[in-house]
Amino acid sequence: MAKSLIPKLPLYPFVLSAVKRVIEVAKAPDTPVKALGDYPVNKLADALHPTSQYLKVEKIIDQAEDVKTFVLAPDTARGTKSLAWFSAGSYISISYKDDNIRFTRPYSLSSSPRKSRENHYCITVKRTEGGIASNYMLDNWTVGTKVVASDPQGDFTYEPLRDAKHVIGIVGGSGITPFRSMAYAIADGDEDFNLTILYGSRTLKDAVFTDELKALSETCPKIKLINVLSEQRAKGCKYGFITAKLIESVAPEDEDYSLFLCGPQAMYTFVDKEIKALKIRPKYVRHELFGEYFNPTKDRGYKGKKDAKYTITVRTEGKEHKVPCDANTSVLRALEAAGIDAPNRCRSGRCGWCHSQLLKGEVYTPKRVDGRRIGDIEYGYIHPCCSFPLSDLVIDVPPVPKN
Repeated sequence: MAKSLIPKLPLYPFVLSAVKRVIEVAKAPDTPVKALGDYPVNKLADALHPTSQYLKVEKIIDQAEDVKTFVLAPDTARGTKSLAWFSAGSYISISYKDDNIRFTRPYSLSSSPRKSRENHYCITVKRTEGGIASNYMLDNWTVGTKVVASDPQGDFTYEPLRDAKHVIGIVGGSGITPFRSMAYAIADGDEDFNLTILYGSRTLKDAVFTDELKALSETCPKIKLINVLSEQRAKGCKYGFITAKLIESVAPEDEDYSLFLCGPQAMYTFVDKEIKALKIRPKYVRHELFGEYFNPTKDRGYKGKKDAKYTITVRTEGKEHKVPCDANTSVLRALEAAGIDAPNRCRSGRCGWCHSQLLKGEVYTPKRVDGRRIGDIEYGYIHPCCSFPLSDLVIDVPPVPKN
């Protein structure tokens, strides 16, 4: 009989180990295991990243003509006891619906992060031409209005390992809101960097929070505000646009600096060309969300029919819906117009929250807002917020997450 090729090993160590395990198991208390949500690390995660926060409007502040700040507080009657902490520069996605309208839109938090510990968030809203959400909020929201918000989101925040010690904020219009939050965080001692704000607006009257930010700069030397006016000459303000020359004039000498941009798409288009002349490393240039992309038919790379109308077959939660959609309407907007709840947050192609599978058909996604991963593109996933139909479509849309 052939000898076994498996070497003979002493069984004693294995037997001893098994006996020890049995003894240790026997010592364990005979009590039920905690629910996952009861562990401290999970409690912290739930506090910082709740699926939803139920809020109500506690106060409304008129900042300027057609600009209001809504102070939001927890709606304890609906189960939210405290607000999630956030880093300055974050946004929350606000969802609202009543008998007349429903919408979900992202808004930068304009308040100090420290205020969240006092159970207050602030969002500042400016009226925009054709703005469904902003115009409705300004005209209809009152103290007591109930809304639902996401947890704080976004990466337009200061990170010492990535960003330079000196940040130059380039602002257009209502893009000042995240910088107001940053300025307060610096003044409160919660953030440690130098912030110079180049605030572009048509006139000084249009530059909300100017007096407030100047007052902060007088008490905190790390903060500096420079107003740049395109249609008015005013004492202490620069006239014209935010150019490479102007940026260089306020930049620190012989050291790196970061550029944080927040404003309308037209500002990004202009300033990005100016930044190229500065030859700054890409890691030091950050853009806040572009906002929703409109009228892709004007893009050079667009290859569809400008006046075409299509049908989207939507499969979600075991049901199928037929939805009309124009060539210049995003898939997400078409779903919302048809009354279909679809997950969304940034509405800018970046966060991936609306991530859906394209089963049939073809879409156009502008390159500048295409935040999909390579795997998403390969396996047919799209971001409906920045995808426009080039044909009839069939898509599978995930349900909106519930608490």
